[in-house]
Amino acid sequence: MTDAEGRQKVAIILVNEGYASTAVGPLEVFASAGAMWNEMRGTAPEPRFEVTTASIDGGPVESAYGLRIAPDHALADLGPVDLAMVSASGPMPEDWMQRHAALPPWIGDRYAEGTLVAGVCSGVAFLAEAGLLDGRRATTHWGVAEAFRSRYPRVRWRTDLLITEDAGLFCGGGVNAASDLGLYLVERFCGHRVAVETARALLLEMPRPSQSGYAILPLSRPHADRQVQQAEEHLVANLHRDVHTQELAALVGMSRRNLVRRFKEATGARPGAYLQMPRVAAARSMLEDGATSIAQVALAVGYADTAFFRTVFRRHTGTTPAAYRARFGRPVGAPG
Repeated sequence: MTDAEGRQKVAIILVNEGYASTAVGPLEVFASAGAMWNEMRGTAPEPRFEVTTASIDGGPVESAYGLRIAPDHALADLGPVDLAMVSASGPMPEDWMQRHAALPPWIGDRYAEGTLVAGVCSGVAFLAEAGLLDGRRATTHWGVAEAFRSRYPRVRWRTDLLITEDAGLFCGGGVNAASDLGLYLVERFCGHRVAVETARALLLEMPRPSQSGYAILPLSRPHADRQVQQAEEHLVANLHRDVHTQELAALVGMSRRNLVRRFKEATGARPGAYLQMPRVAAARSMLEDGATSIAQVALAVGYADTAFFRTVFRRHTGTTPAAYRARFGRPVGAPG
């Protein structure tokens, strides 16, 4: 749902005892999208989001370090939104979940009505407490990973990832992942160009699919086939090399023919075609960072044939690697 000016509606849910930056960071990212970059370039701002805040009872919340924040609404008074994003509370849910007991059922009800839901750091526990993450991929801060695995054993925890997406549920890892998750969601709602402009305006890095922690999965449509999900994860982790279908089949314990059939049913693509998606995503990130050699980018993401890489890149993005770098790459001498 959008407002009268066509903006997406986002609610940042404030909770006590947590980290204010996990609320303020995403709020600033959403509020800046379409506005700050335009203002800096001397053009009319076109805000892409209507951002509001809410707490359980509408009263101010207090962060772990004493910062008080007054929300716009109580949960009960919050109207329909496209996305609800929950900020972080303290490290261990058993210490504070009961004091926030009204939040998980509210999240569950909103998700059932079609609202996208996101959680940051320990705030992911609210999604898990609502049962939304059972059987699904999720991440959180590595420091609370074992406690979360014990409390929520049905969740497929991937704390090696900074950001996860599964069936309209979005999770961010550590405290500083809040802005990364915000940028990722800006891209999901508004497209890559707006996300890159927002990142540039705020001097933030774009999230990236790589082993270094900025891995975003899934790249395909949501599905519940766990063996295919395992195969997807293996492809993304090994995007720098050719992964043969027989290797995937052995990994997940099925025949090659059965894997190909189920993989296509679940993701809409065969494994070889699917592999091109994370490769192109990784290449985009390198080009945005100003990589000078297209051939080196191609090799880094698994293509020895630079001409073939250009063809694949253009098929997925609608432009050449060089043109993409010229449009979205960091200018020489720009802040890192």
